[in-house]
Amino acid sequence: MAKVLVIGCGGVASVAIRKCCMHSDVFTELCIASRTLSKCDALKAKLTGKTKTKITTAQVDADKPEEVIALIQKVKPDLVMNIALPYQDLAIMDACLACGVNYLDTANYEPENTDDPAWRETYEKRCREEGFSAYFDYTWQWAYNDKYKKAGLTALLGSGFDPGVTQVFCAYAQKHLFDTIETIDILDCNGGDHGYPFATNFNPEINLREVSAPGSYWENGKWVEVPAMSIRRTYHFDGVGEKDMYLLHHEEIESLAKNIKGVKRIRFFMTFGQSYLTHMKCLENVGMLSTTPVEFEGKEIVPIQFLKALLPDPASLGPRTVGKTNIGCIFTGVKDGKRKTAYIYNVCDHQECYREVESQAISYTTGVPAMIGAMMLVTGKWNKKGVYTPEEFDPDPFMQALNENGLPWKVVEDPALVE
Repeated sequence: MAKVLVIGCGGVASVAIRKCCMHSDVFTELCIASRTLSKCDALKAKLTGKTKTKITTAQVDADKPEEVIALIQKVKPDLVMNIALPYQDLAIMDACLACGVNYLDTANYEPENTDDPAWRETYEKRCREEGFSAYFDYTWQWAYNDKYKKAGLTALLGSGFDPGVTQVFCAYAQKHLFDTIETIDILDCNGGDHGYPFATNFNPEINLREVSAPGSYWENGKWVEVPAMSIRRTYHFDGVGEKDMYLLHHEEIESLAKNIKGVKRIRFFMTFGQSYLTHMKCLENVGMLSTTPVEFEGKEIVPIQFLKALLPDPASLGPRTVGKTNIGCIFTGVKDGKRKTAYIYNVCDHQECYREVESQAISYTTGVPAMIGAMMLVTGKWNKKGVYTPEEFDPDPFMQALNENGLPWKVVEDPALVE
């Protein structure tokens, strides 16, 4: 039915590709492209003979739109799945626009060089006007909306779990469970143990930049920013147990504040163990989380990129990670004139994920929704021209596909609330 070009071949991309190959009636052809061709070839070799999907590979530097354009023109896909780095979102969106191809990613744009003067000027203006200082936001990609509409194309932003599934949960709650949603708490709990003193469950560079930044939440029509890790709550998670969680800034808050009408407060919490926080604070204190290049023995290096090279590859954590994740949304609001609360969540087992697709659950919970988002687009179940986030489409077919593809969800009435 569809030919898809997948850019990226890391842990999340590997899951998305494997799951696409389980739906060869929908994804008849896949081209896997990455800066490192050998990784693409190795994954193709693992899948050859196990799927009817035709798989090809290619080398591409996704930082360079001209290379992406040349590859798209060669492959002629119906959709480009960007599962590379958020740094490359705009370059790939430009290439898709130039070639007339639909676009999907799993995380919104952020710059690799936060000292770039042109970007810095726009960023500082946004900080003043919007009130939050995170480096990542939807502004840059939403600016493509008119161009994509005019070209008759669709760009689906953030089709992972959070962002992604959490937004679909919100759309489902808005459609089926509430007349008005007043508050949303997004809770991301990883109860897994990989046995290392310190490692990140997805790209270390992106992960550490995200969690070391100031936290923020949406309340009464504006952003409230707080120091990093300054708001802590404890919650008992189904399948995991009691965990400490901390308020972070997260991109889906920005789109949900725009698209969930009448919402008064949106917060995002993620669980962290004390060992992780101690390691991160130490690394931050000695400058290892910095994105500003430094000179070392005559060469220029970026500290956080050097740190990334020292840490375990998240794609290697699968065999040794045990435990479960629990990610979902707690809602308060009104239904039929009465106060109501509800909790929609998924529990995912690290070892079950590894047995199915040789991945830990963090990559699984992002890669599966990437495949589902692609399925929604190529089958036409989601079909609006322009640039959109997942909550702007009908949630029902996506929610059904979650149940059918390894991410079953539950709805709990009257859950314990986060104070």
